Amino acid sequence: MLILTLGLTIAFLDQVTKELVRGHFLVGDQLPMIPGFFNLTYVRNTGAAWGMMSGLNGWLIVLSIIMLAVLVIFRRSFLTNTLTHRVASGLMIAGIIGNLIDRLRLGYVVDFLDFHLGASHFPSFNVADSAICIGVALYILSQVFGGEAHRVQAPERSS
Repeated sequence: MLILTLGLTIAFLDQVTKELVRGHFLVGDQLPMIPGFFNLTYVRNTGAAWGMMSGLNGWLIVLSIIMLAVLVIFRRSFLTNTLTHRVASGLMIAGIIGNLIDRLRLGYVVDFLDFHLGASHFPSFNVADSAICIGVALYILSQVFGGEAHRVQAPERSS
């Protein structure tokens, strides 16, 4: 139930924030929130993370659906029933759904969180992107530092 609740809540928040940006900004508009560090900037991303695979929306839709299916169908193969893995799963599913909705509905993903420091600039992203990154990071950290209780055990083979 946690995975479903978290997934739907984050996907809803992602869509609400994107609609607010679309309703109040024109593409390329910037609103400095912390001058010299953080802006709200309306970007239409037709690619994946950081604009990679730009213009391949159809393939990214297919990839998103495949990844959702893998997470839902095979979740128990690589995720345990720990709180950390349930949260990680919910975040990843939410992020994929949030961006998939944009791809299907708009043909692009709305990005708007824009961080920079001096001449260094991090590509714009959104709530869904954040959820995916945090979910993947939680999963990786749990595998590296979680101890045996968090690791998926391979079935023993009989000789």
